[in-house]
Amino acid sequence: MTLNVAVRTLCAFTARRGDLDRRFTPAPSAQEGMAGHALVTGRRGPDYQRELPLEGRHGELVVRGRADGFDPARRRLEEIKTHRGDLALMPDNQRALHWAQVKLYGALLCRERGHAELTLALVYLDIATQRETALEATFEAAELEAFFAEHCARFLAWARQEAAHRVARDAALEALGFPHAAFRPGQRELAEAAYKAAATGRALLLEAPTGIGKTLGTLFPALKALPRRELDRVFFLTAKTPGRRLALDALATLAGDRAETSALPLRVLELVARDKACEHPDKACHGEACPLARGFYDRLPAARAEAVARGRLDRAALREVALNHALCPYYLGQEMARWCDVVVGDYNYYFDAHAMLHALAREQEWRVAVLVDEAHNLVERGRGMYTAALDRSELLALKRHAPGALRRPMEALDRQWRALHAEDEQDAAYRVLDGPPTKWLGALQRLVQAIADHLAEASAAGTPMADPALLAFMLDALQLVRLSERFGAHSLFDCHERPGRRGTRLSRLCCRNVLPAAFLAERFAAAHATVLFSATLGPGAYYRDLLGLPADTPWQAVPSPFSAAQLTVRRSAHISTRYADRPASLTPIATLMAEQYRARPGNYLAFFSSHAYLEQVVERFREHHPEIPVWCQQRRMDEAARQTFLDRFVADGRGIGFAVLGGAFAEGVDLPGERLIGAFVATLGLPQVNPVTEQLRERLATLFGRGYDYAYLYPGVQKVVQAAGRVIRTPADRGVVHLIDDRFRRREVEQLLPAWWRLDPDGA
Repeated sequence: MTLNVAVRTLCAFTARRGDLDRRFTPAPSAQEGMAGHALVTGRRGPDYQRELPLEGRHGELVVRGRADGFDPARRRLEEIKTHRGDLALMPDNQRALHWAQVKLYGALLCRERGHAELTLALVYLDIATQRETALEATFEAAELEAFFAEHCARFLAWARQEAAHRVARDAALEALGFPHAAFRPGQRELAEAAYKAAATGRALLLEAPTGIGKTLGTLFPALKALPRRELDRVFFLTAKTPGRRLALDALATLAGDRAETSALPLRVLELVARDKACEHPDKACHGEACPLARGFYDRLPAARAEAVARGRLDRAALREVALNHALCPYYLGQEMARWCDVVVGDYNYYFDAHAMLHALAREQEWRVAVLVDEAHNLVERGRGMYTAALDRSELLALKRHAPGALRRPMEALDRQWRALHAEDEQDAAYRVLDGPPTKWLGALQRLVQAIADHLAEASAAGTPMADPALLAFMLDALQLVRLSERFGAHSLFDCHERPGRRGTRLSRLCCRNVLPAAFLAERFAAAHATVLFSATLGPGAYYRDLLGLPADTPWQAVPSPFSAAQLTVRRSAHISTRYADRPASLTPIATLMAEQYRARPGNYLAFFSSHAYLEQVVERFREHHPEIPVWCQQRRMDEAARQTFLDRFVADGRGIGFAVLGGAFAEGVDLPGERLIGAFVATLGLPQVNPVTEQLRERLATLFGRGYDYAYLYPGVQKVVQAAGRVIRTPADRGVVHLIDDRFRRREVEQLLPAWWRLDPDGA
């Protein structure tokens, strides 16, 4: 049996010691790192060997990697690292990790070429100054060989365990059967399509109705494909917390409805946001401040062993393991992502600019199947991931209490900000610039560097915590700088201006993504297969264009298992919910809802385009129909409040829940049977007409010739169908949906509604 490991993975497993240290250090971006490597190697002579592939064996363990560069004349092997700021501030344990990497490469090179000794060098390039700092030492081949053997021996037991796990996992998945006696209607077709995508290594857009069992219907074929197509991992990505819960429940069902997945040798990990997993939010993430960071890497091996034995690592289980070993649950989860077969987490873990799962998959050369739940959300989420903004008011607030070293660069940035205001002769509240303003961006880059140096020095001096406002500004500015460097037709650079106190002009500058395809395409290309699924995922061209999927990505619709007889769809053609018509719509909407409730008492959901509109209708409804119970979605509800809202929908309940279209209760909510018997959708769902959306429409029209459809119509009707989909969840359900707006009778809108709906012909 041959076991393979990359040098980087081997070092990450065996060479890390001491504290977890997540204090801010000014790190270059991935693009800057690649450019820095190219710069350093470009300075070397003609005989310099770049990206040198090396390989060696220790027992059944084969270690592979690529050394950054080798100068044969000087017998000097280099490991190149990029950095920002004072190199002396780099933590010792990070430097030790770098030395371990170059020593392993040195041992492999001595073996391959028979060198008796080598000069090893860590070459650090400061991205800002382009200055190199080289730390070098000469080692005998025997010394490097002993180092290599020691680290391989420490890893080998784990590698054998991992290989045995892979064999057992694949055998179990080969034998795995569907956990129910039969598929739901339509679910088999969905599962077959998902399996075909995984088997052929391509992307798939899969539209399937709500209630069909999409989570289990995509996870099961993806798991079956793991052994048959030699895949390494499955990433199940969701937009919201309920989607994670559904995925974990489906995986438990596949394991036999047990609390643990030990019966099925499948390691499952739930990734949770840092702010929800942190045990000490008042402490900084380093050993001098947080007890769960102190000695983190020294205690990690025992925790890792317990975690893999546990198998099912949802939020509660991961926390239990972490606290058993006095470790941070969030960062233990980050570590366990390397060793779990299925990872369930938010979109950002694979798709955003700093996505951990994408980075791991590339580093480890994994073949991964990516399942994207409720994929219609990925367009807006993708835009958000690649949008960044700064407000002058934030800068002015920081200036008032700025440390001495930051006052000058802050003032320089503010001068450039004022100059931008002076250039606006029209005093426009909103304008789009030709691109990132060069002088302003240069001043921002210099301030970013100054803040980074200040924070790094403060960290090295033992300052307990950085000013949160300063750190937040720094991170937002850094994101804006990096996106500005990649500015193109996929984005806008705009300015919202408003008056401040005492005649001050304030503005918010934003590098706003319009077309996430420019960034997401590489993420799809890195996956072996991607299945994007939702109840509303059409038209296919819209998603292929905006997400950056290959032009030949198939779009498939699974026929609904539901019949028109189950759902009565009524369109209220006499009511307009346009902004100007809302005051006149309040009484007719309230009357319609009350009439439906009296005709069939039960639980209903009513959706509106905004909190303001919702509140107006609720007030009118309570005034005219006080006997009907109502409850409302509030602004900024936490998880407990959202659950309280949903708990009102009991099987024998009566009343109407008022909610915002596109919000927490408009999708991902399962209220089968008598828990929900109807819905009112009092809006076409179109995005608000404002300067930003109009710019979006114009840009999409230029790119694809479908500006209105892509910016307004498709996103709007999609939200309507999602909300209406809360009503019919099983073949036994019966319900009614009222579509309240005269525009629902338009042909272009009708064509976007589900084919199985039977629309009233007269709109009455």
